[in-house]
Amino acid sequence: QVQLVESGGGLVQAGGSLRLSCAASGNIFSINAMGWYRQAPGKQRELVAALTSGGSTNYADSVKGRFTISRDNAKNTVYLQMNSLKPEDTAVYYCNADIRQYGRNNINYWGKGTLVTVSS
Repeated sequence: QVQLVESGGGLVQAGGSLRLSCAASGNIFSINAMGWYRQAPGKQRELVAALTSGGSTNYADSVKGRFTISRDNAKNTVYLQMNSLKPEDTAVYYCNADIRQYGRNNINYWGKGTLVTVSS
């Protein structure tokens, strides 16, 4: 009923930039927090950046000053602008959102992920 679809991943050289997008679709009444997580091979999934509906942001220390999260509420879309990319940013990036459907409570949803590979 609700889908999160990520796009924008790919291969980039160190120092380059990428912009990830995640669009939520389906029977959506409201979206609260939206965010991005990542999982590198052999590592646990970790929070990269989150953005509440009120505009508060939270970033992992490793990406502060390089990544920027934003959202377009009219399009139910969250973005992650990634600059000055490093090889250690290589991971599958997952979109996450707390979504309330009509007549239901909030449910946490995950996208399927998009691969970001940063070459040295």
